[in-house]
Parts: sequence; structure tokens; C-alpha cells
Amino acid sequence: MQRLYDFLRRHPTGVDVFWAVFLFGISLASETAQEDPQGTRSAALIVPVVLLLCLVIALRRRMPEKMLVLAIGLGVTQLVLDVEVKAADFAFLVIVYTVAATGTRWASWLALASGLCAAPLAQLRWPNENSTALGNLAQMIFLTIPFALAWVLGDSIRTRRAYFAQLEERAARLEKEREAQSKVAVAAERARIARELHDVVAHNVSVMVVQADGAAYVLDAAPDQAKKALETISSTGRQALAEMRRLLGVLRTGEHQEGGEYVPQPDVEQIEDLVEQCRGSGLPVDFKIEGTPRQLPSGVELTAYRIVQEALTNTRKHGGPNAGASVRLVYFDDGLGLLVEDDGKGAPHELYEEGGADGAGHGLIGMRERVGMVGGTLDAGPRPGGGFRISALLPLKPAH
Repeated sequence: MQRLYDFLRRHPTGVDVFWAVFLFGISLASETAQEDPQGTRSAALIVPVVLLLCLVIALRRRMPEKMLVLAIGLGVTQLVLDVEVKAADFAFLVIVYTVAATGTRWASWLALASGLCAAPLAQLRWPNENSTALGNLAQMIFLTIPFALAWVLGDSIRTRRAYFAQLEERAARLEKEREAQSKVAVAAERARIARELHDVVAHNVSVMVVQADGAAYVLDAAPDQAKKALETISSTGRQALAEMRRLLGVLRTGEHQEGGEYVPQPDVEQIEDLVEQCRGSGLPVDFKIEGTPRQLPSGVELTAYRIVQEALTNTRKHGGPNAGASVRLVYFDDGLGLLVEDDGKGAPHELYEEGGADGAGHGLIGMRERVGMVGGTLDAGPRPGGGFRISALLPLKPAH
């Protein structure tokens, strides 16, 4: 049935031709069953009129205005040549609806006027001799109502189609704008991540330079201290190399750090300070660390800090006045787990997508970019009992 319906929608003219042929058959059958006192002259007039009225049905959607003019001309012809109302005159009702639904505005008003005049003119031209004047008037009004209803239905269909077309256009425009904004957000977030990682790498290089100078200074006097400094340089160098590899994946031509000193970025240890800051602003936060804390790569620590910062900011913005949050840091052998939950009223998922921790981020978009930079995974969504949950797993070694 769905295939048949789709086929009929793709071939509207074919459907109209079918109904035109059907109407022509009914009209011929009706004329054959009636005795015509006018004989051959009446048949010579009736057949062309019926054919043209069926043509109005067949071409009503291809050229509604022209078919309306043809139908009006045929109606006038029937009045002048005394061709009484036939079954094919149903085409008048159909063309009034069609023009009201799809035709131009002037044609729509013309269809309404002609439809309202059709029944009264026919009743005046061929009155019912067996009925009183009041009965003829009632019949005239009764026959006028279908034309008025057909026009009202067609005009409402026109209005509804225009409304849906406007909604579709608006939805398409908003979708394009949303895609453009998402692309801009991703590009801006990657540039932001690149600058932050650049700071981390620069800090590591600075540490290596300081340790190298110290090792050279105590190399002869204190070999053990020099050895320890060289070990620090080695570990710091490997960490900086890993950060540089991730940095090269997001750097764009022409991007650079503008002014200012290179300073270390926030790390996992500062998450507790962030939690205290949120508590001071009125957001109850339960903070817990599981496992054995240890030194992590700078990129992982920075990503963990930003995720917690973003999540708690979203809780303040969207969780409601009585919302509370919990932050869990879990140290695994091969990575760091993060779980940030709140019990707020739960804003729509799109708001968390668009939110920002400091006005420059973009909610979950930024989180996914950060987690992807270190080769981790992120799972975010509403909690079954209300609120929102963000879970991330950050590996200690990035996937190559």
C-alpha cells in the first residue's frame, strides 16, 4: 500500500486523468439512461461540454487558472444554450477547491465568486416547477454550501502548506547554522587546546633546561645529583615529546602563542581547589579520590582538570538552585578515570553541548576534543533518576 501511495503521489496528473475518465463514463451512462426530448441537437451539445468538463478534471493541477477560466466558460455556455446540469458539472466543485489550494490569489477569489454564483444561476435558469419559490430558495442555498466549503477547505490547505514549507525552510536553515556553529566550535576548541598544550610543552622544555644547567654545574662535585637531574631530563623529555606529537595533530598554519610567559597549566592536584571554589559559590560537591595518586602526563592532567571544570560549570548553569554534584578520580594502573555526576533538574542534552566553562569552551564538544587528544573515551548523558553524568577514561599512554 505504501508503494502504491508513493506512486500516486509521484504521478498526480495520471490520477486526475483516471478520475476524468471515470467521470466521463458516469456522465455518458447517466445520459443514456435518460430520455432526451431534444434528440440529436441536445446530444451534439452535451458531449463536447462533458468532454471539456472532464478535461478540467484531468488538467486541474497542471494549469489550475486556465482550467478555472475554461470551467466558467463552459458554465456560461450551458446557461446560454440551455444545457442542464449534468454529472460532469462536478468539475466546477473540484476546480474551485484546486484553485483555492494551489492557484494564484486572484484566481482563488474568482473561483469563490463563480462557485457562489453557480448554484443560484442554475436554479434561476432551470427552476424546479414542482417546488414553491421558498423551496427553490432553500435548494439554491443548499447547493451553494458545497462550493463555499470547497473553497474554504482549499484555502486552509494552501495556508497549511505554506506554514509547513516555512517550518521546513526554517529547520533547514537552523540545521545549517548548527552545523556551521559546531564546526566553528570544534576549530576554536582545537586552537585553544593547541595553545594550552604548547604551554605545557614549553614548560617541560624549561624544566629540562634548568635540570641540564644544574647537572652540568654539579657534575664533578656531586655525581649522584647530576645523575638524578639527567633522569629528570629524560622523563620530562619523553613526556614533552608525547605532548608535541599530539600538539602537531591540531596545530594550524599561522597559529602561535601571543605574548606572555609560558606557564604550567592546571593539573589534577588543582581539582581539589576547583571543588573548594565551587563549594564557596554555593554548589555542594562531594570529592573523592580512589587508588594511589601519582604523577601523570601533563596532557592527561590538563584534560582531567578541564573536564571537571566544564562539568561543574554546567551543573551550576543547568542543574537548578538545589543541585549537588560529586567528583570521583580513580587511578588505574594504565589510566585515570573521571566520574562527575549531579542530581539537578537536568537540562536538555543540547544545552550541555553548547555550554562553556569559561565562556570560551563549548561544553561536551570541547570535552570530546580534549579526551580525543589524549586517546581516551567519554560518555555523557542524563542519569536515570535525574541529573547528568559525565564519565571519562584517560589512558596514561596515547594510542599510536
